[in-house]
Amino acid sequence: MSQRRLSLLDKIITEADSVLRTVTNRGNRAQRPSPAQGHRDTEFSEQQRKHVAGLMRVNHTGEVCAQALYQGQALTARLTEVRADMQQAASEEIDHLVWCEERLAELDSHTSALNPAWYGLSFAMGAMAGAIGDKVSLGFVAATEERVCAHLRDHLKQLPEDDRKSRLILQQMLEDEERHGAHALQAGGSDFPKPLKDVMSGVSQLMTRSSYHV
Repeated sequence: MSQRRLSLLDKIITEADSVLRTVTNRGNRAQRPSPAQGHRDTEFSEQQRKHVAGLMRVNHTGEVCAQALYQGQALTARLTEVRADMQQAASEEIDHLVWCEERLAELDSHTSALNPAWYGLSFAMGAMAGAIGDKVSLGFVAATEERVCAHLRDHLKQLPEDDRKSRLILQQMLEDEERHGAHALQAGGSDFPKPLKDVMSGVSQLMTRSSYHV
C-alpha cells in the first residue's frame, strides 16, 4: 500500500515539474542542437522582426500545447506501449520548445503570456482522449499533428526569404511532426472525421491569432 502511494506521489511530482518547466520556460534542455546553430542571422526591418517573432511565438505556444497534450495522454493511456510512445514524443517536442525559445530571444521578443491557459486546456483534452481509449488518443495525436503541420507550412511561406535560421528550425519541426502523426496512425489511431477536424482547426486558429500578439 505504501509503495502504491509513493508511486502516485512520484507521478504527481513529475507532472508538476513538467508543467512548471514548460510554462515558465525554465529547466528544459534540447536533446538535439538547434538546426539554426552556426548560421548567420539576417538583417530585419522592424516590421519583419515583429512578424517573424509573432510566427515563432505561435509555434512556441503550439509546442507548449503539444507538451500538455502528450503529458495528459500519457497519464491516462491504458496500454504501456502507447504511454511510452506519448512520453517519447513529448521528449522530442521539448527540442522544438527550446529551439523556439532561443529564436525568440534572438529576435528580442517573448513567449506568449497565454501559455498557462493553453497548457491547461491541452492537458485536459489529452487526458480526456486517453481516458476514452488508446485508439481515440492516438487519433487525436494524428489530427493535432495534421493541424500543426498545416501551420508550419504556412509559416514557412510567410518567412522572409533570407531568414535561414527560422526556416531551418521550422523545416525540422515539420519533419518531426509529420513523423509523429504518421506513427500515431500506424500504431492504431483513428482517422478522425472532417467535422471533428474542422472543430480542432477552429480552436487552433484561435490559439494562433491570440498567441501571435500576446
